[in-house]
Amino acid sequence: MSVHQREVAVGRSRPDTIQTAVLLPGTASDEVFVRSVFEGPLRAVGIRLVAPRPRPGDRLVEGYMAALDAASATPVLLGGVSLGAHVAVEWALANPERCAGLLLALPAWNGLPGDAPAAVSARLSAQAVREHGLDATLAAVDTEPWLTAELNRAWRRAGPGLAGSLDVAASRPAPEPADLSGIGVPTGIAGCSDDPVHPIEVARTWAAAIPRAKVCATTLAALGEDRESLGRATVLAWLGAGGITRMEQ
Repeated sequence: MSVHQREVAVGRSRPDTIQTAVLLPGTASDEVFVRSVFEGPLRAVGIRLVAPRPRPGDRLVEGYMAALDAASATPVLLGGVSLGAHVAVEWALANPERCAGLLLALPAWNGLPGDAPAAVSARLSAQAVREHGLDATLAAVDTEPWLTAELNRAWRRAGPGLAGSLDVAASRPAPEPADLSGIGVPTGIAGCSDDPVHPIEVARTWAAAIPRAKVCATTLAALGEDRESLGRATVLAWLGAGGITRMEQ
């Protein structure tokens, strides 16, 4: 009995079983955070998480692209958080036959970064690290304790490449809605309704542009209490968009 094929892009099909998801962290974040968000929700639907460790510095995105190239010999579920979501879409558009679906958490802007809150934050943080050093910059962070702890770990792990990573994020264009309209795979998108840095309107714009996308909202307050809340929202949106772990026979 043949397996029913589902469209990935024009003339392409997806595998009968999705076994692996490759997810990228956001700017100056790390794979530790990605695992805390996505590992449990993906395990619940039978999918193994691959979370590459970033290579901080001005070639951060090239490192992400290389990690996707290495991990995606067969079609897999791809995605990431913030900049990681942007890069995953960029890679998927260039390699549609190797993408079986997308999990996109907290997209930050469309097109040129300009004065998008996340881009401004990255620029100011890079400047502060260069002018005042990491300790002083972290000491001046005024945010929730859980996020301060996340930044303290991830930024210290980034080492001397931190400012370069922040510069990359602040200057790299994100996909335009016209680009997003070319995505043919089920796509789950999650945003936080109380996040001023990653406005949920961006997540909704992405979902409206992608033909087979759903968006699910959560909150930063929930994320502070339970990291998996963001992963669950993204995976649930993907399932709602038609993502499945096994094809009908």
